[in-house]
Amino acid sequence: MKKQKKVLDSAPWIWRIVGTLSILATLLLIFGFGYAIKDVIYPEGDTSLNSGDKTPALSDKQDKPAVVEDGKIRMAVIGDSLARGTGDDQGLGFVRRAGNILKDKGYDVQVLNNLGVNGLRTDALLTKLDEQGVRYVLKQSNFILISIGANDLFQGGQVLQGENPPTAESLSAALPETSKRLQEILKKVKEINPTAQIAYLGLYNPFGDVKELEEPGNAVVSAWNDAASAILDNEDNMTLVPTFDLFENHLGDYLSSDHFHPNGQGYEQIAVRIAQEYQAETPAEGSAK
Repeated sequence: MKKQKKVLDSAPWIWRIVGTLSILATLLLIFGFGYAIKDVIYPEGDTSLNSGDKTPALSDKQDKPAVVEDGKIRMAVIGDSLARGTGDDQGLGFVRRAGNILKDKGYDVQVLNNLGVNGLRTDALLTKLDEQGVRYVLKQSNFILISIGANDLFQGGQVLQGENPPTAESLSAALPETSKRLQEILKKVKEINPTAQIAYLGLYNPFGDVKELEEPGNAVVSAWNDAASAILDNEDNMTLVPTFDLFENHLGDYLSSDHFHPNGQGYEQIAVRIAQEYQAETPAEGSAK
């Protein structure tokens, strides 16, 4: 009987301990749940992607770009399918190929991002330049490559699908408005990052070996490149990267199977020209010691 009484006397203490542990477990569960919710609502991001560098807060009110002045070339590309690298069998495009060429020449190069979009036209690019993520990438860059205009003039390579081949006049109809938008694009890019070197990729005629489109295509591309050059000549830190001469007599070698985009060899030729233009414009910057 005494033993049974001792067990009964200790029972309240056991229940108190169990109750206390239950309360502590519940509080711990609530704290963990609240911490998880905080990560969902206020995510900190993956710091491992920043290679140890702190990413500055994005603000469209910043007067100066957030690029770090350490001698490194930070490249970004924006624009259409050529910017994207469509047609390149190695998937590098001209931006990564240019980066590799500059690395081989002793430059410290980082390709930040490829903002190319297949089928993009000048009006869509103007809108895209208002996107916060796009502006952030361009603010971090000191060498910005732009490819745009081919879809406006050649309808993304669909000009041959109609019953009647286009004329020089019909192809040139888009020139006034499109060249005006190009000027707005370049102005906006410079507003986003006033100190970056900006290189615009001139157009080539992908239909130079098609009898009906050789002359009208050459005429409209020449007019476009002249208009682009006139815009760029009035701006500091902007240059035109010519491509017309690269493809003029080598379409069979440098075009992909879609007869519109470059293949790997074509992108490599463009990349060589980009590297040459960069060195001509900034010969003393970025070179490794």
